[in-house]
This record gives sequence, C-alpha cells and structure tokens, in this order.
Amino acid sequence: MPTRQNIRVLIVDDIDETRENIRRLLQFDANIEVAGVAKGGKEALSVASKIDPDVIIMDINMPDMDGITATEAIRQRNPFAQVVILSVQGDQNYMRRAMMAGARDYLTKPPSIDDLTSAVNRAGAMSHDAREKAARAYPTAIDGSETFGGAPLTQSNIVVVYSGKGGCGCTTLATNLAIALDLGKQSRDDKVLLIDGSMQYGDVTVFLNEQVRNSIVELATRVEDLDIEVVEDVILKHNASGLHILAAPQRPEQADTVNAEQFSKLLKYLRKLYRYIIVDTSSYLTEAVQAALDEANLILLLTSQSIPAIKNANYFLNLTDASGIPRNRIMFILNKYDKKIAISPERIGESLRHKVTATIPFDDKTIDNAINQGKPFILENKTLPISKSIIAIAERIPEIISANAQNDEE
Repeated sequence: MPTRQNIRVLIVDDIDETRENIRRLLQFDANIEVAGVAKGGKEALSVASKIDPDVIIMDINMPDMDGITATEAIRQRNPFAQVVILSVQGDQNYMRRAMMAGARDYLTKPPSIDDLTSAVNRAGAMSHDAREKAARAYPTAIDGSETFGGAPLTQSNIVVVYSGKGGCGCTTLATNLAIALDLGKQSRDDKVLLIDGSMQYGDVTVFLNEQVRNSIVELATRVEDLDIEVVEDVILKHNASGLHILAAPQRPEQADTVNAEQFSKLLKYLRKLYRYIIVDTSSYLTEAVQAALDEANLILLLTSQSIPAIKNANYFLNLTDASGIPRNRIMFILNKYDKKIAISPERIGESLRHKVTATIPFDDKTIDNAINQGKPFILENKTLPISKSIIAIAERIPEIISANAQNDEE
C-alpha cells in the first residue's frame, strides 16, 4: 500500500457553483489535492470506488441520493475514506445521523477557509493513519491492489440473520452459514467473523463449544480507540473450523453497556478486517439489532410454517418498508420446512408479497445432536440435506449482494 503525501479529496454537491467555491477554498492549502467531483450521491459511489479519496466533502440535500445515505454506502466500500458533511442544515438531528452513518466532521454552509481546511486536514490525517496501520498489519497484494486481510476493501459485507419469532433457528443458521462461508472462501486471508448480537442470552459460543473469555463489551466500550491488536485479543478462534467469533456479553445485565451507536461504529470498523460478518440476532428489536439491520448488506429473514412466525415475519417486512430498507436487501428463508404441512413456501410468499427464496428442511434430530455436542452439523456431514441447503444459501449470498450493489450504482 503506497504512502500518500497529499490529502486526496472528492467534492460531492449537486450545485456547480458550490463545488467550484469549495475547490477554490481548498487550493490555498498545498497539502490538499482535489482528486474528483460528483454531482450527487450515486455518482459519488462510482467516483469514490475509482479514485479512492482520503476525504469526501459531502452535501446532505441532493436529489438522487442524500448525503447521509451516500456516506454510509461509501464508508462500507471505502473504509479508509473520511467524510466531512457540509450542509445548510445546522440541526443537531442531522449531525447525529451523519455521525452514525460514519461522517467524521460536520460543517454548515458557507464554511470559512480555516474551518474547511482544518476539517479536511484532520480527516486526511485519520485516513492516512488508518492506511498505514492496515499496511503494517496486512501486506499489499502481489498485483498491487489495496487489500485488507486479503479481501478487496470494497467487498466487505455484513449479513444479519433475523426472525421475528424465537425458535425459528437463527443461531443454527448463523453458525453453520458462517462456517460454510469460511470453508468456501477463495483465499485463506478472506476472513469470516460471526458476531453474537443477541446481547442478553446469546448462544453462539454454546453452539460452537467455545469458552467465553472476552466479549463484544470489551470492543464496544472502547470503539473510539480500536486497533487490530485489541480486536485480536478479544476475538475467539473456533479450532474446528478457523472461524472467528465475537461473543455476546457473559452476563445478561451487561447487554445494556452496548448501545446502538457503539455497535454501529464497531461494525464499521470490523468491515476493514473481514470479508464477511455474520450477525446473529434476537427476535426482540433492541437498539443493537436495529443498528445491525441498518448496517446490513443483506438480511436473512427466517420464518417457519407456524402462523405466529409468519405473522411476525409480515410485521417485520412492513416495518422495513416503513424504514426505507429495500426488499432486495431481504432474503426470505423458510426454516424447518416440512413438505407434509400444507403451508407451502409459495403460499407464504404470496401472502407476504415477498418470495421465499430458500428453504431449510426439517431435521430436529440432526440439529439437537449438533447443539448438544457443540459440533455444527455442516462440519460433521456436508452431504445431509440440511447441510446442502445452507451451503446453497452461502453460495447465493455473494450473487445477491453484488446484484444489489450494481442496482445501487445505477
């Protein structure tokens, strides 16, 4: 990863005059180089992926994609880029939303030359520092492309496993899916992390027969001061598979020590280190669960053939519609599928107006044995129908995420 001297800046604003004014203000600082401009949020995604800026000066109110949405998307794809929001809005709510999306600074229009250049220099220093730490921790790829842990920085993905009804098998799917993705990786450096986001009563470590030494609490409470060494000290490594695990708090009362902002920032940081992050969640929509859903590239929504589970899946879909989460980010999965039950995947999909795209067969004996022994069935026997169904889901995930990313750019 080459050392950077100048601070490379991308200016994003839908008004030509504003972009030019910002450019003029920045030209007085010899350390700052305007590397590109964009007229809106969608164009910013494309330009940022091509020029890899250190700092992005981002307007909020733009017609195609607002600056907060664009900030979140860019930070997922370009984790070293630091965003400075520039807006006529001085409202505290806008500032909070911008920071939650990953912005590093917030200035109101029109900024003074000192305020603007100071903000860009601070953000640029943070970007350069992050790049240098990454270069020390993970060498540059042979072809010279910028990578982190062997994975292209633009390919880091968060997959959240959720069900509105307990007992639908979220932890079973999350643990076996994470292992399937880890086993199917193209490079040994394409790391996969499984996070237990069920803060009060998480069972991921039980399912994997691992003893909890440290938990998500140790990272979330110091999320503003993380480095790779701290993360490595907290992460568990599953001996049987090599999967990395971030455990839930050891005691239920510790769940309240991890708030939504901390969890969101932690997920953004961990994107730099892992190709895939699988987040197991509780059915109760805690702040942490909602933060994970907001960060997700893909949500795996589980239901069973029971009426209460289907009803709650419908509630969740209506909630995501109201929250602006697009349906193409939700993969609807029917777990514990029994062909003898009249409630078919087709009927469920038609009723909820969202197609069931995958089924996992009913096999309680295999699941119970796996849980009681702490040995995921996908490691024990990949030829079982239940194992094959989860491997098929793992194979579809990159395709769906890639298709969604292309749609976002268009």
